[in-house]
Amino acid sequence: MRTRTGFSILTLIVAIGIAIVMMSIESQHQAVAAAAAPAASQAPADGKLRIIFFGAHPDDSEYGGAGVAMKWAKLGHHVKLVSTTNGDIGHWETAGGPLALRRTREVMEVGRRLGTTTEVLDIHDGEIMVTLENRRTFTRLIRQWGADVVVGPRPNDYHPDHRYTSVLVQDSAYMVLVPFFCPDVPPLKRNPVFLYTSDRFQRPTPFRPDVAVGIDEVIEPTLDALLVMESQIHEGGATGNAALFPRDGAGRESRRKQVRANLANRYARQAEQYRATLAKFYGEEQARKIRYAQAFEVCEYGSQPSPEELKRLFPFFAERK
Repeated sequence: MRTRTGFSILTLIVAIGIAIVMMSIESQHQAVAAAAAPAASQAPADGKLRIIFFGAHPDDSEYGGAGVAMKWAKLGHHVKLVSTTNGDIGHWETAGGPLALRRTREVMEVGRRLGTTTEVLDIHDGEIMVTLENRRTFTRLIRQWGADVVVGPRPNDYHPDHRYTSVLVQDSAYMVLVPFFCPDVPPLKRNPVFLYTSDRFQRPTPFRPDVAVGIDEVIEPTLDALLVMESQIHEGGATGNAALFPRDGAGRESRRKQVRANLANRYARQAEQYRATLAKFYGEEQARKIRYAQAFEVCEYGSQPSPEELKRLFPFFAERK
């Protein structure tokens, strides 16, 4: 049967079905954007430090910030964790809007527990590029936060999203000062200190630990916070499988204990690997007692801090007795 316009009823039904699917996809996209929308308020000008972390996916800034982010927050400093993509292909079983929403919810809860602000940019996972538009986005975020410290990954890394996030952070290291670049947001009066999080990559140059911070006193609540990211830690993210996180209670409890131990070891290894740097800031005796730590490298772009300035930006070294 055909309508007077010449279209069959079947064609009309298919067209309606396609329209419904497209509306559903757009609705999910809008929901992700709403969940990831930046907070309206900026870090107040109250004399406290302002630190912003950039990570490529909804877990990278959380791993990079971790205990140090919590320590800053406990002292009343303002810390923001930014994911530069929405993580919508970062799981072996699900993808798209539902996964982006799930991962956004996870990191929002991590931020709540760490005491930080969180923002997830609505850029598809695996698709962030070094573009003028993204350079402007990064520059605006740093300016809006009024950052004293900007932290991100190094540019030599296995994942393209990690590499390009690093380059975009680097590209902002000068542009945050230029008045007529993104003139809608006032430029910073002083270039922040830009830092890299630690990694294992050796070429073209290995990570250099310029500062290391003990996190023993916050390791347990830090692990509690990070383990909220079940899609990545328990289920294995993009390269996981169903066997990793069994459905039975005993199996899940065993997996939780395993991933907690693995995560703790991540920060224990940094304490061992960067013991000499810990000693520079804590002294030999105190450094030997530190079980968990995080280390950072000073980027050659941005302000170049003196040892005294590093101690001001990391106001933790007089805590341990």
